[in-house]
Amino acid sequence: MCGLTGFWNGRGAGGETLRDQAESMSRQLTHRGPDDSGLWCDEAVGIVLAQRRLSILDLSDAGHQPMHSAGGRYVIAFNGEIYNHLQLRERLAAESAAPAWRGHSDTETVVACFVAWGIERTLQRCVGMFAFAVWDRQERTLVLARDRMGEKPLYYGWCSDTFLFGSELKALKAHPAFSADIDRNALALFLRHDCVPAPYAIYRGIFKLRPGHVLRMPIDAPRDGQPRPYWRYNDVVSKGLGDPLVCSDTEAADALEKQLGASISAQMLSDVPLGAFLSGGIDSSTVVALMQAVSRRSVKTFTIGFEEDGYDEAAHAAAVARHLGTEHTELYVRSADAIDVIPRLPFIFCEPFSDCSQIPTFLVSQLTRREVSVALSGDGGDELFGGYNRYLTARTTWKRMLHLPKFARQAMAGALRTISPAAWDSLVEHAEPLLPKRWRMSTPGDKAHKLAEVLLQPNGHAFFLNVASQWKDPESMVIGAREPSTLLTDADTWPSTGNLAQWMMAMDAQSYLPDDILVKVDRAAMANSLETRVPMLDHRVVELAWRLPLHQKIRHGQGKWLLRQVLYRHVPKALVERPKMGFGVPLDSWLRGPLRDWAETLLDEKRLRQESYFDPIPIRQKWEEHLSGRRNWQHALWTVLMFQAWLEASRRSSP
Repeated sequence: MCGLTGFWNGRGAGGETLRDQAESMSRQLTHRGPDDSGLWCDEAVGIVLAQRRLSILDLSDAGHQPMHSAGGRYVIAFNGEIYNHLQLRERLAAESAAPAWRGHSDTETVVACFVAWGIERTLQRCVGMFAFAVWDRQERTLVLARDRMGEKPLYYGWCSDTFLFGSELKALKAHPAFSADIDRNALALFLRHDCVPAPYAIYRGIFKLRPGHVLRMPIDAPRDGQPRPYWRYNDVVSKGLGDPLVCSDTEAADALEKQLGASISAQMLSDVPLGAFLSGGIDSSTVVALMQAVSRRSVKTFTIGFEEDGYDEAAHAAAVARHLGTEHTELYVRSADAIDVIPRLPFIFCEPFSDCSQIPTFLVSQLTRREVSVALSGDGGDELFGGYNRYLTARTTWKRMLHLPKFARQAMAGALRTISPAAWDSLVEHAEPLLPKRWRMSTPGDKAHKLAEVLLQPNGHAFFLNVASQWKDPESMVIGAREPSTLLTDADTWPSTGNLAQWMMAMDAQSYLPDDILVKVDRAAMANSLETRVPMLDHRVVELAWRLPLHQKIRHGQGKWLLRQVLYRHVPKALVERPKMGFGVPLDSWLRGPLRDWAETLLDEKRLRQESYFDPIPIRQKWEEHLSGRRNWQHALWTVLMFQAWLEASRRSSP
């Protein structure tokens, strides 16, 4: 895990100037690579590569970057890990294409593969998470690439006649050519999604390279280069559904355990201490169970707990850890400790980001980094195996709603809305002892009001966009904005599944997962110089998951059915079976309590009008309803607050 950055300047400049500019960019990424730094410059071409290193494999100088291939054709700045790099070395040897190895880093393996097979064939053969920039001296071409699922970030764009790229926006901003013009269209997307989805970024002219894409930029015609895919998620969906795995439940569980176990074993390769996040839920418990099954020593596991009811999973994680025999570390966090993280968020994420689980993710990463440099995570299980409640809703509630006339759905929605979320919560709390276990849920009031919104949607696609949106009409909220097309609104990019639940899973895996969850984990972990690995996103696990029929993912009103069967082989069912809980914080009460003055300052109507990004009227309305307790608008308000805090921080850090 590292950070990379660089630029190409066709005007040509003195080598000292180029190096000074690159050094300034590289320093912004020190948190991503505190162990080493390197810089390479070709003055004649005007291109510079810089890299910050977090040493994980080959801690010697042989792993130093930017790294040259044996013959000098390729120069690479690399971020990530190639889990099958030892197998790739064996393949090179079998083809008599292996160089005289200088060390045992995966980066050295990658550039050797470039020499033997070319860049795109190498991408097809790599198993890993990565983003890289490579200069091909022979073809005079700069190549940027990103891993299949989007675990590692890569920004790029033209600022005047300078092409900038880097792992985080803060590196690009350090170059004197950078222009920090906020893209109001991207801001509208942020209000809808909690994040700015790829390929967009918050600044005009800057983009994120999409997962599974490569960008080739020949210096002779640099602006002709356009990103193109080397791997398509929709192709995996189509191939998997067209060639389903026909076998018994036991055989399917065997296949899943074998592939997931192999992926986890490969991702445990490290020259530094390694551990895992453990929440006690299905995904993280499965990853830890399979880690412990192949480990000769107790796996180090980490979790944080909160004192507030409904937000604490630490006791569940501890029970799983005791059963598996892990070396478990837990830390109970006070609300004040979590709130103290908030001022750091604009600098950690460097563009607006408002998934409030960013706070506990940062805290558990901070705890984990005290003992290890690498942590495995259970992310990806929901999207691959049908874990989100909205997939169950699509199979049950939405299917039933289709048979109701429009006036009946409108009447039901009105009835649900007549009771406030707080009143719903109270009613369900009193009735909970009488309810079947599968009907119990957290935040029932918010879910009742979300159901009311769902009842008013015309079709399943509109239903999905509704549940994926914090603000339903962000274009009307952002002054002067036109909301751009995205995967969620461009039907030409949609996967063909023939089933709404599967369609939603495929959409989430290409939007919510890379744009929100993986961004959150990468930035929160890297702010603590911690590498995270996500074994469920090994593309071979993804491909197997799409061959599994839906009834082995969602069964008896429960998601992740097959993944649970794998877990039950290692952990008693009673330890992990409970209602799904998000990794969140009591944001609603914080906004009415300790964060109220801070939020009031950022949401001041006069301030909003002066800054002229937002229409203040709907924001103030939601703020007043939230303070009164009539509604819980925590997520919508947090989106605005995170932009306001980011905007304020950006102005303070501007030269």
